[in-house]
Parts: sequence; C-alpha cells; structure tokens
Amino acid sequence: MKWMVAALALTLGGCVSVAELEQSHETLDVISGKTPREYADCMKAHLADTRDPLVEEARGDGLRLIVPQKLTSGAGPAALVDIDKRGSGSSIKLHERLNNFPLRLGDVRTSATKCISGS
Repeated sequence: MKWMVAALALTLGGCVSVAELEQSHETLDVISGKTPREYADCMKAHLADTRDPLVEEARGDGLRLIVPQKLTSGAGPAALVDIDKRGSGSSIKLHERLNNFPLRLGDVRTSATKCISGS
C-alpha cells in the first residue's frame, strides 16, 4: 500500500512548465460578462483557501493567472487561466495539468465555472 501512495505522489507531482500547459487542450473555453480584472479577482478569492497565491501576468488587454499545484510547491503550475478582454466582458481559457486524468483535483475548474457569472 505504501508503494502505491508513493507512486501516486510521483505521478501527480511531476513537473510541467507553462509552455507545456499552453500547448494542452483547454478544459474550459467560455465567455463571461465580467471584465478580466473582475474575473481574476474572483478566481483569486475562490482559490485563496486551497492554494498558494496565484501569479498574475498582464497580457495585452487581458490577464493570465498561473495557479500553483496544491500538494507540492515549486513543482510547476497546476493550471493556466487566460483571460482576454472581449467587448464589455472577457474570454476565458483554462489549461489544466493532467486534464485527462479523472481523479485530478477539481477546485480550479469549479472556481473557474463559478466565476463566469457568479461571485
């Protein structure tokens, strides 16, 4: 049993870079009525209790949030959230690490979905 826990930790804890996440398929691609700032602030608030602080980068008229991994610090990002200005709202694309792994943690996607129109 102990070796299974160790193997799972190694599998989930492997490094992935921002560039690799950019090349992965989006797990969420939606439009929100919120501005990029409003959406980013919502995501930060939702993930504040479960993750280390998100890294924010300005990108043209939008923002990029780099979400740290939950279980291992310093092992690369768990997700990227690209928030681009679109009219009076924004276009959101979420790229998650292990996006095809059914047992991945769901707090990032749940927060991203709640922030589309909710608070």
